[in-house]
Amino acid sequence: MSALGGFVWAVISFLLVIGPLIFIHEMGHYLVGRWCGVKAEAFSIGFGKEVVGWTDRRGTRWKLAALPLGGYVRFAGDMNPASQPSPEWLSLPAEERRQTFQAKPVWQRFLIVLAGPATNLLLAVLLFGGLLATYGEPFTPPVVAELMPHSAAAKAGLKPGDRIVSIDGEAMRRFQDIGFYIELRPDTDISVELDRDGRHLLLPVRTGVTEDKTSHTRLGVLGVMSGGGGMRPVPLAELPALSTDYAWGAFKSTFVGIAQVIGGERSAKELSGPIGVARVAGQVADMGWFPLIALMAVISINLGFINLLPIPMLDGGHLIFYIVEAVRRKPVEPQVQEWAFRSGLALLLCLMLFVTFNDLGSAGLWQKLAGLIG
Repeated sequence: MSALGGFVWAVISFLLVIGPLIFIHEMGHYLVGRWCGVKAEAFSIGFGKEVVGWTDRRGTRWKLAALPLGGYVRFAGDMNPASQPSPEWLSLPAEERRQTFQAKPVWQRFLIVLAGPATNLLLAVLLFGGLLATYGEPFTPPVVAELMPHSAAAKAGLKPGDRIVSIDGEAMRRFQDIGFYIELRPDTDISVELDRDGRHLLLPVRTGVTEDKTSHTRLGVLGVMSGGGGMRPVPLAELPALSTDYAWGAFKSTFVGIAQVIGGERSAKELSGPIGVARVAGQVADMGWFPLIALMAVISINLGFINLLPIPMLDGGHLIFYIVEAVRRKPVEPQVQEWAFRSGLALLLCLMLFVTFNDLGSAGLWQKLAGLIG
């Protein structure tokens, strides 16, 4: 595939993945808003100029906008970023005012905002459940078949035939769980619990490090290989718990990764944005529907998690203000909210520029430009 063809395919794959996730997120806000009796004036996928749209019988304008990197539901009364009562809102007729977002009690406003990220997390559980029901679960027993020479596992004293029971107290049900746990912990001290011929051992291990050539992300390595496995059919009774467990595992991985960046254990250069997601989506789409839907589930969790961060302009920032309002029994002062939302917007714009810079660097753009200049 040519470079142009690869770029087009990456964009198409990105839109196939991110478009439905944005729709689901905003639909969560919309449905709970309707349940609470709030009128929705607009439901938009994307920002900027409207490309196509229609108005339903309730007066909601459904539209697709030119920049499909997000979306929004504009409820009646949303006349300022903090959704605070204003003179314009107070001038509305009483019946119209009752259908506005500001007129609702704080617990309803909290639920409306929470519904977006919560719907993303629920979608991930459903996607994992669908994959498990359709294809089964990739399952390899957590037994060491072979050790890589000079690896972290070999240095720590692991042997072929050892069953890895847990790492840092976290149970390893499958061999795949070992990889997921270790990858997030490069050059880290861990504790590996083993079953060796019926004897339980606890070994301290210092993980190794490798680098993902595509994303330039540091990954932890243990240096153990499995003896092979296959797809395990998942009984219907196991699906709810197992799909929730998969979603919770992905949520924890996102939390750990961000916490490591904040704590300085990982470089901020490993953060990625829409361009990086598009590149990964294009690569994964070539592998088939199973990995593409799994990627969608993981991105849905990331989208829900990020929106829950306590940053003004994100859902989590709004939720913090509603919690404070519930405790104080009065809203945070409009000037404080206005300052917070302006700061949050500036932070998000800076973060977007930063991750875009990272993505372009991972794509080799800066290296190519340096070569041309040199």
